Amino acid sequence: MKDLSNTQFFSVESGPQVQAKDILEAVFQALSEKGYNPVNQIVGYIMSGDPTYITSHNGARSLIMKVERDELVEEMLKVYIQHNGWNE
Repeated sequence: MKDLSNTQFFSVESGPQVQAKDILEAVFQALSEKGYNPVNQIVGYIMSGDPTYITSHNGARSLIMKVERDELVEEMLKVYIQHNGWNE
Protein backbone atom coordinates (compact mmCIF):
# COMPACT_ATOMS: atom_id res chain seq x y z
CA MET A 1 0.00 0.00 0.00
CA LYS A 2 1.23 3.51 -0.84
CA ASP A 3 2.16 6.07 1.78
CA LEU A 4 -0.85 8.43 1.74
CA SER A 5 0.72 10.99 4.07
CA ASN A 6 2.78 12.61 1.29
CA THR A 7 1.43 14.74 -1.49
CA GLN A 8 2.10 13.48 -4.97
CA PHE A 9 3.56 15.97 -7.44
CA PHE A 10 2.12 15.93 -10.93
CA SER A 11 3.59 18.02 -13.72
CA VAL A 12 2.05 18.60 -17.11
CA GLU A 13 4.14 20.21 -19.79
CA SER A 14 2.25 22.85 -21.68
CA GLY A 15 2.07 22.47 -25.42
CA PRO A 16 3.43 25.03 -27.80
CA GLN A 17 1.86 28.43 -27.32
CA VAL A 18 -0.27 29.55 -30.22
CA GLN A 19 0.44 33.14 -31.13
CA ALA A 20 -2.23 35.67 -32.03
CA LYS A 21 -0.47 36.37 -35.34
CA ASP A 22 -0.71 32.73 -36.41
CA ILE A 23 -4.34 32.50 -35.35
CA LEU A 24 -5.29 35.66 -37.23
CA GLU A 25 -3.60 34.34 -40.35
CA ALA A 26 -5.41 30.98 -40.18
CA VAL A 27 -8.78 32.60 -39.45
CA PHE A 28 -8.31 35.13 -42.25
CA GLN A 29 -7.54 32.30 -44.67
CA ALA A 30 -10.53 30.21 -43.57
CA LEU A 31 -12.91 33.16 -43.88
CA SER A 32 -11.54 33.99 -47.34
CA GLU A 33 -11.93 30.39 -48.48
CA LYS A 34 -15.59 30.42 -47.46
CA GLY A 35 -16.25 33.69 -49.30
CA TYR A 36 -16.61 35.97 -46.26
CA ASN A 37 -15.05 39.39 -45.88
CA PRO A 38 -12.39 38.52 -43.27
CA VAL A 39 -11.96 42.08 -42.00
CA ASN A 40 -15.68 42.54 -41.34
CA GLN A 41 -16.04 39.15 -39.70
CA ILE A 42 -13.00 39.52 -37.44
CA VAL A 43 -14.08 43.03 -36.41
CA GLY A 44 -17.56 41.68 -35.62
CA TYR A 45 -16.04 38.99 -33.44
CA ILE A 46 -13.72 41.37 -31.62
CA MET A 47 -16.44 43.93 -30.97
CA SER A 48 -19.13 41.49 -29.84
CA GLY A 49 -17.27 38.43 -28.59
CA ASP A 50 -19.74 36.30 -30.57
CA PRO A 51 -17.78 33.40 -32.11
CA THR A 52 -20.44 32.85 -34.78
CA TYR A 53 -18.83 35.68 -36.74
CA ILE A 54 -16.01 33.21 -37.44
CA THR A 55 -16.50 30.18 -39.65
CA SER A 56 -15.85 26.74 -38.25
CA HIS A 57 -14.09 25.88 -41.55
CA ASN A 58 -10.60 24.47 -40.85
CA GLY A 59 -11.20 24.89 -37.10
CA ALA A 60 -11.03 28.70 -37.34
CA ARG A 61 -13.70 29.29 -34.69
CA SER A 62 -11.97 27.03 -32.19
CA LEU A 63 -8.63 28.65 -32.95
CA ILE A 64 -9.76 32.23 -32.46
CA MET A 65 -11.29 31.41 -29.09
CA LYS A 66 -7.87 30.23 -27.83
CA VAL A 67 -6.67 33.82 -27.59
CA GLU A 68 -8.21 36.78 -25.80
CA ARG A 69 -9.80 39.43 -28.00
CA ASP A 70 -7.58 42.18 -26.58
CA GLU A 71 -4.53 40.15 -27.64
CA LEU A 72 -5.90 40.07 -31.20
CA VAL A 73 -6.32 43.85 -31.19
CA GLU A 74 -2.84 44.28 -29.74
CA GLU A 75 -1.30 42.12 -32.47
CA MET A 76 -3.14 43.95 -35.24
CA LEU A 77 -2.17 47.36 -33.87
CA LYS A 78 1.45 46.28 -33.46
CA VAL A 79 1.63 45.14 -37.09
CA TYR A 80 -0.14 48.31 -38.27
CA ILE A 81 2.37 50.50 -36.41
CA GLN A 82 5.32 48.54 -37.80
CA HIS A 83 3.89 48.65 -41.33
CA ASN A 84 3.58 52.43 -41.16
CA GLY A 85 7.07 52.90 -39.76
CA TRP A 86 5.86 54.61 -36.61
CA ASN A 87 8.04 54.46 -33.50
CA GLU A 88 6.65 52.61 -30.55
